[in-house]
Amino acid sequence: MALEHAILVSLSEHPAAGLDLTRRFDRSIGFFWNATHQQIYRTLARMEADGWVSSAQVSQAGRRDKKEYVVTAAGRAELQRWLAEPAPPEAFRSDLAVRLRAASYGDRDAVLDQVEAHLAEHAVRLAHYQHLARRDFADPGPLDDQQRDVHLVLRGGIRLEQFWVEWLSEVLDAYGRTRHHDRPAPDRAPHDRPARRRIPGPRSDRSTT
Repeated sequence: MALEHAILVSLSEHPAAGLDLTRRFDRSIGFFWNATHQQIYRTLARMEADGWVSSAQVSQAGRRDKKEYVVTAAGRAELQRWLAEPAPPEAFRSDLAVRLRAASYGDRDAVLDQVEAHLAEHAVRLAHYQHLARRDFADPGPLDDQQRDVHLVLRGGIRLEQFWVEWLSEVLDAYGRTRHHDRPAPDRAPHDRPARRRIPGPRSDRSTT
């Protein structure tokens, strides 16, 4: 998979300006396919040159016009071609797991400090996913296929974060380390920082999770 395909998926759900797209990546697709804002803008320019997306100036009341991107017929054809390709099995790679395996040969406390930090981040991410599930899928029954796809990916994210929280908690318990994530985590996106990134995206429908 290339970043182009992730962008095609996002723009197929909703046309967006570059800034809106980066925000959407920050809060949804970026959780399982990372890209910097600069990479997204460069890729958008290349996709437009290749004819996979087109753009138009959209006026905004009291604000500068924005350049909004939509998927073209060629882009839809590329997305369909990619979807039909066999997906390779997901490979699990964890730098932290290797560090834990090597902890007997160095500073174990330093490694466990990293475990605590990772646990706190996964606990925040889990709380954020659960917040999205409560907000957008309180009643997951009457969903169309596209909404069901989004819900199932979100459920996968919840289960994955539950694994990390449970396993890292087990590691800390095994060495008698106090866990600091047990207090309820705030409903915020992972890595929230004041006046930087993680700006709430549009909430017009469930596909913006």
